[in-house]
Amino acid sequence: MKPDIKIVNVVVSTKIGNDIDLEYAADILDNAEYEPEQFPGLVCRLSEPKVALLIFRSGKLNCTGAKSKEEAEIAIKKVIGYLKEAGFEIDENPEVKVQNMVATAELGIEPNLDDIATLEGTEYEPEQFPGLVYRLDNPKVVVLIFGSGKVVITGLKHKEDAYIALEKILNTLKEMEEEFL
Repeated sequence: MKPDIKIVNVVVSTKIGNDIDLEYAADILDNAEYEPEQFPGLVCRLSEPKVALLIFRSGKLNCTGAKSKEEAEIAIKKVIGYLKEAGFEIDENPEVKVQNMVATAELGIEPNLDDIATLEGTEYEPEQFPGLVYRLDNPKVVVLIFGSGKVVITGLKHKEDAYIALEKILNTLKEMEEEFL
């Protein structure tokens, strides 16, 4: 049985045009903020799907907070529609690329983080952060393991990599358990 892995954030990027007038875009988009003194991009928050889009003058766009690539694409298409309606020259079908995915899961056990901290690729400083940081090379992800058995996996490009990473960790924990018996 596959462990229950939940994707909690997908960050994607794309390019929707060139030389976008962010002042004008901020005026026509609902829930948009453009304060160049604080941040060089326009921030647009959608409620459906619940995401934040960062639009830059160069035409680059990042979408964060989506639960899937498809959800991010829906949000991007929505914003493209609004901008086109307002007369912007926008690419209607830009290539959308996943930059990062964050997943959560349960190990089903309460691991001994002090034991795991002896493994290569781990950092554990409980005075600074309650979780153990475990960097895997294949897949290239970072896994945060907590004493409760909760796990956060970040740096994902594909959901399947979360299953691979979790399986590797569970196998490593099993091997360690057998070693200590």
